[in-house]
Formats: sequence, structure tokens, C-alpha cells
Amino acid sequence: MNVCIYGAGAIGGWLGGALASAGCNVSLVARGVTLEALQQQGLGVQQAGKHTQHRLACSADPAELGPQDLVVLAVKAPALPEVVKNIAPLIGPNTLVLCAMNGVPWWFLQDFGAALSGTRLQSVDPEGSIAAAIPAAQIMGCVVHASCSLDGPAQVRHHFGNKLIIGEPAGGQSQRGRDLAALLSRAGFEAPLSEQIQKDVWFKLWGNMTMNPISALTGANIDRILDDELVAGLIRSVMLEAKEIGARMGIAIDQTPEERLAITRKLGAVKTSMLQDVEASRPLELDALVSAVRELGQLTSVATPFTNALLGLTRLKARTLGLYPLAQA
Repeated sequence: MNVCIYGAGAIGGWLGGALASAGCNVSLVARGVTLEALQQQGLGVQQAGKHTQHRLACSADPAELGPQDLVVLAVKAPALPEVVKNIAPLIGPNTLVLCAMNGVPWWFLQDFGAALSGTRLQSVDPEGSIAAAIPAAQIMGCVVHASCSLDGPAQVRHHFGNKLIIGEPAGGQSQRGRDLAALLSRAGFEAPLSEQIQKDVWFKLWGNMTMNPISALTGANIDRILDDELVAGLIRSVMLEAKEIGARMGIAIDQTPEERLAITRKLGAVKTSMLQDVEASRPLELDALVSAVRELGQLTSVATPFTNALLGLTRLKARTLGLYPLAQA
């Protein structure tokens, strides 16, 4: 199988290394120092005390790699509008596009959401350019439950987690979904096939839509965030708003905020991905994690004063740092 990883960061590199070890013909789209490192030394993956090194095809130009059987999108949401300008050469009529990204994706309401089905989310695809570039019928959703980091360009370190939940945007089982799950299992992942991938997207978001922006605002790891009772109270309020939005879309969450936060606390002094982006001066994926929740609140008639406040403060912080677009005149 020809597999292209679009985005050779920590998660993309981890996925690419595992699929290469499973016998796939893996290539990577990368640029800058990452591309140079891939060309000079290959992709390195450190996992479970073992280091593997992979020499893989790589390019900044997807046209050099050609049509694929599987394209894995492993980029941060702010990069996606630029990615889709160049992705066309990778996508043939039977290419499956696996979206291994955080937050609410542009396809979230594709064949889902009852009366909202087919609604384009302005917060994540304001011009419709993403939906226009990636054929809806070729999308497979994916929720990544894993933690990886980079020791250097193209040098990945896996910390914990090994689950990739996949699913059709329209829900239900499919043969291509079962085939992909089998491939991912052979590559060493726990890869359940979800009956409704939007529920899995929403459940993961329910945990990280608060920790990420609050860490970006404060510079604190998640243990210190949860130790502050006033901040923990804000988190619970935001979570209750998101829980009600999910319930109105038919993806109810059967946990309380307290139960979910107890699980989060077990992770210890973790530095969130958004705090890492602040420290590295990278654009923040606020829209996929928070703006989209606010928009879905408006679409489902759920008031979101706490989400609004969290979004406004973090957005202002990001704009001050030059990590989020300025407001349009």
C-alpha cells in the first residue's frame, strides 16, 4: 500500500514509522529543517526503549510523490488551508484520506447532526476551500489517543498511548473501514472502528478544549491548572456547556466533568500541545478546539458564556504574541 503522511511532526512521524515497519510504502510531505533531516538521516522513532530509523521518500512538493492509496493528514488545523492548496496530486479516485487531527474537523457535520447535517462550520473552513479540495466520500475520521514529541527534526519520541479510533463521517461500519482498521492493527496500533466517529471526536475535545487554551494563557502544566480550584471551576463550567451542545447533536457524554478531570489528573505534570506551540511561536489551533464549540453552541441554541470568555482571552493572548490572525476590519 502506498501511504503518504502529510505533516512529519511528532504524531505524523510516529504513524509513518509504524506503517513503514508494517510493510507499507510510506512517503512524507515535509519542508524546511524537517525535510532536510529526513533527506540526510531519515526518520527516527524512539518507542518502548527501542530506536528505529527509516529511510523514506520525502518531498515538499506532493506532485513528486503522486497518487496514494492512503493519505494521512497529521498537521495542526491552522496549517490545513495551505495544505489543501497542494494536496491534489496525492488524491486519486480511490484514495482514502485519514484525518488524524485535533479538534472539530471541517467534515464534522458531513452526513451527521440531523437538521444541521451538511452545515459548513465557518470557524474551521470559512471559505469552504478545505471541503472543496478533499472529496467528502474519501474521508475517514480518526481520533488519536497518544502522546509523542520531537527530540529534533524528524526524531520522534513516543511517550504513551497507542489508540487510533477511526470511523466513517456518515457512521456505521464499512468494508474500507474494516480494512484500514486491520492495517493499523498490523502496524501495532489499537484501532477500533467507531459506529459514530463524531462522538469520539467530541469526547476527546471535551477534555482538551479547556486544558490547552488555559495552559497557553498561564504557561502552566495540567497538574498546576487542576490544583487551582477557581480555574478548575471555570473548566467544569466550560465542560458543562460543551456537554449540552453534544447532547443536542445526539452525542451525549455519560461522564461528569469531575470524573473526566480525575482521569486527566492521573497524567501528571503534562505540558499541553498548545503550550508547546506558544513556546515555539507556532500558530495556535484555537478555532478547531474552541471557536468551533462556540459556533456549534450557536447552531444548537446553547448559551456559552464561559466558552466565550475562554476563547476571547486566549485569542487576545495569541494575537498579542502574533500566533493568531488579527480581527478583520
